[in-house]
Parts: sequence; structure tokens; C-alpha cells
Amino acid sequence: MCCGKIKLFKLLYLMDFEHFRETGKSVTGLDYQAWKFGPVPVQLATEWEEPEPELAMAIHISYERVIDFTRECVIVNDGVEFSDLSFTPRQLRIMESLATKYRETLSHKMIDVTHAQNGAWDKVWQGGIGASRTIPYELAIPEDAAHREEFLAISNEQKMRRAAQSLCMEG
Repeated sequence: MCCGKIKLFKLLYLMDFEHFRETGKSVTGLDYQAWKFGPVPVQLATEWEEPEPELAMAIHISYERVIDFTRECVIVNDGVEFSDLSFTPRQLRIMESLATKYRETLSHKMIDVTHAQNGAWDKVWQGGIGASRTIPYELAIPEDAAHREEFLAISNEQKMRRAAQSLCMEG
């Protein structure tokens, strides 16, 4: 079964927001915006058209005609193997759970999941008012969650660290 661009974006969103809900940290570090058809990791969406060399070495895009549209399928290049060395056991558990749950699900069926009422995307999208706005990871953690403040503090520390790293790279 093909994993198309839309499905991939939705799976990454689900993984990042679930991991954040559990730990206060995302897996990928990607920012997601609220677009009409769901959350979009903008940096990856931009790179999609012209992949950086590392991504281009790992995958390529195949175009598959499906009734009235063309699906962009992510194909892993020959010789590329998954390595779990960069992932924590929790991240691997979340990935496995999502892969199992949505293995046979097409992207249009996943809309109900990523567009859940009062979910993070829905809170930002607000019927189109929040179009193209960033979906804050903080929305993944329920207001009454026991460790909410602790996870938000972790998130803020990460943001400061990334900002400092950015400044160092520019200088």
C-alpha cells in the first residue's frame, strides 16, 4: 500500500503531537500549520518539491493515478533500511502503534482523526479563521493534565535552546 504525501503528513502530525502530549517534546521538531485539509509540516512541504540530498538519497516520489487525482507516493529507495538508533523506545512505540492502526487507512479517512472536534488543528483552524497559523504543540496537552505545567516548561526550554543554536549557526 502506498503512503502518500497527505497520509505521511498526517502520521507525522499524530506522532509529534502524541509524543508531545506524553513528554513535552516533539519527535521531529517540525512546526505544523492549519491548512484546509489538515495540519501541514510546512518545512517538509517546502522540501517536498526539491528534497535535500539526505532525503533524496532515502526516498523518491512516485505518482499514481487514482480515479480523479494523482497521489504522490513515498517510495523508500533500494538499499535503504530503517534504523531505530535515533529513536527512543517511546518514539518507536508511538510509531509502531500509528503504523499498525493506520496501515490500511487511506488519507481521506484520516481526516476525521486530524480534524477532531476540539483537537489541536480544530482549535487553530476555527472554520478557516486560523488558516496558515502555526498549531501550538501545547494544544496536545489537555488543560487538566497532571503534568501539563512541567511539560510546557520542557517545551519552553527546547524553544530557547533551538533559538540559541540558530543564533550560533548564523554567527
